[in-house]
Amino acid sequence: MHLQIRNKSFITQIRQILLQTFKQLLPSLAGIFILLIIWHLLSLRSDTSLPSPLAVVTNTWELIKDPFFNKGGHNKGFFWLILASLNRVVAGYFLAAIVGIPVGFIISLNSFCKRAIDPIIQLLRPVAPLAWLPMAQAIFLKPNPSAIFVIFITAVWPVIINTALGVQLVPKDYINVSKVLGLSIFENFFQILLPATLPYIFTGLRIALGLSWLAVVAAEMLLSDDGIGFFIVDAYNNANINEIILAIIYLGVVGLVLDKIIVYISDKVTPQE
Repeated sequence: MHLQIRNKSFITQIRQILLQTFKQLLPSLAGIFILLIIWHLLSLRSDTSLPSPLAVVTNTWELIKDPFFNKGGHNKGFFWLILASLNRVVAGYFLAAIVGIPVGFIISLNSFCKRAIDPIIQLLRPVAPLAWLPMAQAIFLKPNPSAIFVIFITAVWPVIINTALGVQLVPKDYINVSKVLGLSIFENFFQILLPATLPYIFTGLRIALGLSWLAVVAAEMLLSDDGIGFFIVDAYNNANINEIILAIIYLGVVGLVLDKIIVYISDKVTPQE
């Protein structure tokens, strides 16, 4: 009898979890469904070569069903293409974080450094990733370091700016408490400044991650012989719009996953009020 009651209670909990999950996913599923409908309607026009969603799936099914194949050379599945791109993103992104966070603190805490570095930031920040490609090639000569440099130079600015903004917006009460307690420079940094600035740092890191994923595609289109950007250029040269659309979908999915990861880490690391 007790076992039956426990089983019913367990089944009820599972149903509640599934129902709650469905309610959370319903808006996203509805949005995707509407997007697919709009895409299909656009493909029905007589003056377009845009394939329908079903046509894309049908014509790229070999790539979809086995993303792990590797037959050598450029004949690789999407797993290996995305992995190559992610390797470059990780390198450039972490360089941007390692450089950007300290620079953000420095220009906020030292007025001389701010006056020295701020004009450089404002001068270089608006430059598009593609504009950095010739410069990167001139500096590094090799494709892979050049691509990593483009990712770094694209991603570092939001990290610097958001870190600096976070330091400037630290409540004065926190600073006063630090003075009253007589905290040392290191204690003040790790116990006051860093915890209060973390939300802004992670905002910069989140923006930088999205920009890194954008920059790697641009860099690979011209500098690389592998990665998702190279695949798009190769598909374009072969006039294969189906493969281009599939690559765009993969780009969006991976970008979404990366964003969710940084949000999850931020929620775990950032002090909760």
